[in-house]
Amino acid sequence: MSAGHQTDTSNHSHAHHGVNHGSLAGYLTGFGLSVVLTAVPFWLVMTNALGNQMASAIAIMAFAVVQIIVHMVFFLHMNTRSESGWTMMALIFTLILVMIALTGSLWVMYHLNVNMMPGHDMSQIP
Repeated sequence: MSAGHQTDTSNHSHAHHGVNHGSLAGYLTGFGLSVVLTAVPFWLVMTNALGNQMASAIAIMAFAVVQIIVHMVFFLHMNTRSESGWTMMALIFTLILVMIALTGSLWVMYHLNVNMMPGHDMSQIP
């Protein structure tokens, strides 16, 4: 072949632009952590181990947050280096929007309950 028909493989060596697509060990670690982070809250609820509903709810939410992080790191391969940080910026923007929507919804429901429900002051009526 002549020199003009040679293929240049240097452009294809970084086809994924340096993004780590995981390994079997990474997936198994993520799976193991996910199983533990699901089983422990289930055990807390089934055995009433903490003895307090509020403490159990806070513990379950904490486990849920950690599990979301585990899924993002081990299965979605999100980090600050992938796609020049745009993935993390999109995540932060999404979390802010979700927090605004949840906080606003809870605020509206609370105030509707306080201001619109009849019978809250029935004990004070003669």
